[in-house]
Amino acid sequence: MPFREINSKMVEATIAPGQKMFSQRGAMLAYKGEVSFTPNIQGGQGGLASMLGRRVANEATPLMTVEGSGTVMFGHGGHHIQVIQLTGDTLYVEADRLLAFDGTLQQGTMFMGSQGGVMGMVRGQVTGQGLFTTTLKGHGAVAVMAHGGVIELPIAPGRAVHVDPQAYVAHHGDVRNKLSTALGWRDMVGRGSGEAFQLELSGSGAVYVQASEEKL
Repeated sequence: MPFREINSKMVEATIAPGQKMFSQRGAMLAYKGEVSFTPNIQGGQGGLASMLGRRVANEATPLMTVEGSGTVMFGHGGHHIQVIQLTGDTLYVEADRLLAFDGTLQQGTMFMGSQGGVMGMVRGQVTGQGLFTTTLKGHGAVAVMAHGGVIELPIAPGRAVHVDPQAYVAHHGDVRNKLSTALGWRDMVGRGSGEAFQLELSGSGAVYVQASEEKL
């Protein structure tokens, strides 16, 4: 079900009988019609195994199952909201950035070390982002949260995109990522992480970047 953007910090979704969606707990601002909100102990469409994986990974942001007939307005913490439409590909996003998403999307968890080897594994230690990330796959809409505005940058073969890890929001497509640095280790003595580290994304797809280096 598509989201209607009310403004940069609020979206509205239409809920129809026989359909469901998932939202972060506390994200519902208002609704009209006969709509129910139920705590979801399995964390979406990924099933019990996926839920356990996210708990081990500390990616188990509590979700609500939204069902019924009506319209629901979502927002959270005054954060900027970006709506992403998936057409069969996979979105990689940290669980705490998920505001709401279609119930038709399959949810899972991926170990970031599998993308970029050792550098992927140290990404969480250096940047403060998780070693695991949530995946959403299929056809449907996702509303994610960010600080400030969000820009979508295309990633094309032979044209990698370098992103400040703190400004990274999400990415989709056939994309590989690794942590890189333009400085030698000796040059980094006494420096904070800052722009010394970059998240390099290559392949084919897109990355979403927020206008801030602040975590949610």
